[in-house]
Amino acid sequence: MNLATLRTGWSFGEMVDGCIRHGVTAISPWRDQVASVGLDEAARIVHGNNLRVTGLCRGGMFPADSAAGRQASIDDNLRAIDEAAALGADCLVLVVGGLPGTSKDIADARKQVQDGIAAILPRARAANVPLAIEPLHPMYAADRACVNTIDQALDMAEALGEGVGVAIDVYHVWWDPNLSAAIARAGRLNRIFAHHICDWLVPTTDLLLDRGMMGDGVIDLRGFRAMIEAAGYFGPQEVEIFSRDNWWKRPGDEVVRTCVERFEQYC
Repeated sequence: MNLATLRTGWSFGEMVDGCIRHGVTAISPWRDQVASVGLDEAARIVHGNNLRVTGLCRGGMFPADSAAGRQASIDDNLRAIDEAAALGADCLVLVVGGLPGTSKDIADARKQVQDGIAAILPRARAANVPLAIEPLHPMYAADRACVNTIDQALDMAEALGEGVGVAIDVYHVWWDPNLSAAIARAGRLNRIFAHHICDWLVPTTDLLLDRGMMGDGVIDLRGFRAMIEAAGYFGPQEVEIFSRDNWWKRPGDEVVRTCVERFEQYC
């Protein structure tokens, strides 16, 4: 359970308790959720309940329009690595950032991303925290992520070397005509570090905050999973649903219960 799905008013501890009640024993928290209780307490809750942390969300946001801004981002990502290590996270998920300031140079933004990851990679390797680049849908290229396909993320990962891979989120990449080949490539390179699921609603009322519950949209989730498994990845499917006007307004237990039911039915 990516804990973004449970922004229902629950505290961090309540989210964990709710997951456990419904048999969910792996979570992926967001840094603000960890900060709300403090890193030490969050780690105590995680380890005390023998939870798997499939990822920490998020690092990234590397491009900036000044050297000071780029260094501030690097410093924040170094802190994120330390937090991921304390939680025993499988990876730190990177939402890499878009065009800085008034820039229109997306190639330079992508170079800044690669340079930023290179700057934090020694710390990540030393802490045994893999870095998972999450390509986002092209609609986010300007403001959230200038890396928009699995192949772009893999190109960076190969250039950067060991410890860098991809987080494959169905919401962001299901449309890609090269999807099957890209997932197969990720498997050959052993670079699939995380797999996120939700659904794409038609119509979508908000491109950020109206993700669908599995089965409510148009993504072939079973077919997607088949491609992932054919590539050699049999790890967790992490439910990540941003749903301001629907699921975030419902009781947390209803959300977790529905996620479990829909996972069994559609995934």
